[in-house]
Amino acid sequence: MSIEGRIAEELGVRERQVKAAVELLDGGSTVPFIARYRKEATEMLDDAQLRTLEERLRYLRELEERRTAILESVREQGKLDEALEARILAAETKARLEDIYLPFKPKRRTKAQIAREAGLEPLAEGLLADPGVEPLAAAAAFVDADRGVADPAAALEGARAILTERFSEDADLIGELRERMWVRGRLAAKVREGKEEAGAKFADYFDFAEPFTELPSHRVLAMLRGEKEEVLDLVLEPEEPAEEPGAASSYEAIVASRFGIANRGRPADKWLADTVRWAWRTRILVHLGLDLRLRLRTAAEDEAVRVFAANLRDLLLAAPAGTRATLGLDPGFRTGVKVAVVDATGKVVATDTIYPHVPQNRWDESLAKLARLAKEHAVELIAIGNGTASRETDKLADELCAKHPELKLTKVMVSEAGASVYSASAFASQELPGLDVSLRGAVSIARRLQDPLAELVKIDPKSIGVGQYQHDLSELKLSRSLDAVVEDCVNGVGVDVNTASAPLLARVSGIGSGLAENIVAHRDANGPFRSRKALKEVQRLGPKAYEQCAGFLRIRDGEDPLDASSVHPEAYPVVRTMVKSAGTDVKSLIGNTAVLRSLSPKEFVNDSFGLPTVTDILRELEKPGRDPRPAFKTATFKEGVEKISDLSPGMVLEGVVTNVAAFGAFVDVGVHQDGLVHVSAMSRTFVKDPRDVVKPGDIVKVKVLDVDIPRKRISLTLRLEDEAVPAGAGAPAGGRRERQDRAGGDRRGRAPQQRGGGRGGAARSAAPAPANSAMADALRKAGLLDPKRR
Repeated sequence: MSIEGRIAEELGVRERQVKAAVELLDGGSTVPFIARYRKEATEMLDDAQLRTLEERLRYLRELEERRTAILESVREQGKLDEALEARILAAETKARLEDIYLPFKPKRRTKAQIAREAGLEPLAEGLLADPGVEPLAAAAAFVDADRGVADPAAALEGARAILTERFSEDADLIGELRERMWVRGRLAAKVREGKEEAGAKFADYFDFAEPFTELPSHRVLAMLRGEKEEVLDLVLEPEEPAEEPGAASSYEAIVASRFGIANRGRPADKWLADTVRWAWRTRILVHLGLDLRLRLRTAAEDEAVRVFAANLRDLLLAAPAGTRATLGLDPGFRTGVKVAVVDATGKVVATDTIYPHVPQNRWDESLAKLARLAKEHAVELIAIGNGTASRETDKLADELCAKHPELKLTKVMVSEAGASVYSASAFASQELPGLDVSLRGAVSIARRLQDPLAELVKIDPKSIGVGQYQHDLSELKLSRSLDAVVEDCVNGVGVDVNTASAPLLARVSGIGSGLAENIVAHRDANGPFRSRKALKEVQRLGPKAYEQCAGFLRIRDGEDPLDASSVHPEAYPVVRTMVKSAGTDVKSLIGNTAVLRSLSPKEFVNDSFGLPTVTDILRELEKPGRDPRPAFKTATFKEGVEKISDLSPGMVLEGVVTNVAAFGAFVDVGVHQDGLVHVSAMSRTFVKDPRDVVKPGDIVKVKVLDVDIPRKRISLTLRLEDEAVPAGAGAPAGGRRERQDRAGGDRRGRAPQQRGGGRGGAARSAAPAPANSAMADALRKAGLLDPKRR
């Protein structure tokens, strides 16, 4: 089957759709461009399908490259026959391909090779073929001191090495054993001696075992981190430990059966059985352990990357506050609160530093400065970074709003993740050359409230902090996935070419960092672009780049009203035909719902533009340049709830979802620590993926279930009818599973010892397990405790 045919089968689409998409991708088209403007060619493949297609195409092409290299290698060895070639050509995965190649893979001289060179292969073959032969007697004939075979025992050792290699390099056998071990095996963890105190954060894995197929990604990554930090020893057990120590495993029986080895009382049966056991324990199990460890890590990484990418998408597509003058506050104690005012376009118009908190305590002076800045620059919004001193600064903003109602200010808590990375970046130096590094963070905080997407694209996606165990993931895999998310989000929203920064332009289809810099340079030298056609005058922006980017770039109030829409310039003739049919002009047609809905899409279909594209054009003309992001709204934190000690079980609060992991969601309720809504406390029905219920940025109502002040842990529930845990009982949703889920890292994927103070540094683990069985039973009935708890 061809690569295109295989992908079509996997996606459940026609092969011709895949072939069209592959041809476009190979021709330099991007996924956003194909999804938006080549619907007829791919017969409506969407961006998600195209991303999967792109990934599978990459994998299968790498597989084919490896297959070609293996065929060439085996052919050069003179060992390629028709049967082997057929097996290599039929291999559908990289793992299967490597299994087949293993016996032919060039390797250092092994014991088996040395034994063959000593002439011991006939002995190994003879004992396997005829177990009725007495091993020592048969081996005596092969003693040859000149060839390194000193005695019969040495001859048998060499024969065993030959058979061990044969058993461990049988591709079909290894494949069968690998799948059996995946289904029946489990990952076990033990604490290293003397590491109990230093590795307390991994306490739930000190004596732990769980089947491979039941391990969620975050638990795998937590245990791997515990091993990396030399706290845990991990063992991949092929099955539940046998009741009798030393008993033969079912895997040994499969190996023996494969080669016709059985205990029938013949002289060589025991020697052959011991050889099988030796091969299993020293070669096959080790090989499978490495394979399955890689499989576990890969699956865990894939899921973690998926979660990170999904959270990043939600953050980038969060509701923008829009073109409103904003005052950004980057909180701090000793170093003060950094202040930056940006106008409606994001331009910095004022900066300052105030010291309202300890040790200076210049509260009134700070209020006066903020009031003056807000009045002078007609500020509408206050953006407060959610790091250290954020709640105290939020209280300052509260008082400012209360004392100056005439200013009509609205305050919003904003994630400052990555703001420090931006502040010290080369782009920040270029964008804000005259501004101190410490003040750039306040500018970023203000701008990301105005337009999260436009500001966050300036930061490496990995630094935005919405993943789990991100520092343990494959750099290439994570970067590739996150870059795809950013590209899809930027192109889905569209970009104003006359106001966009170079990093934002660089994410537009067909435009890289070099072209983005050229566009900005042309804009600076010649003034705003008046039409999309003018983009062709940009240095190095050729026909292909123009084709890819033009539809995603917007020009407001330009020479052609269509340039402010997502209608691609290549489709302008279709719009002209519509205008002629409607008896009006372009400007009058845009936004005229009654006239547009009176037009029949089929009338405008031609050889170049099919019904899907024409329908898209009509929809776009109704609401040109529409923003797919939700409307802006803010959460209201409860008055008097400013620190964790103000919380008590049973409180119902409004909060903002800050991050979603596979085990639940973190919610900011206005204190210094985010609380955790465990997946078991999200709904009365089973929740497979927490993102099906909430997304980062969502405003939700939660009830406090339990508060552990000494350890700064808050358990929340979205099920407001749930009963809170009585003070002191301590039973967060999810029981031990929740503690396991949280162990080893926080919502930003950092190791616990990396956590700092403030909101971003909240400890991420649950309170103790239920104090008594009655409490545990009550929680299980309420659905708040995992019934499988160990």
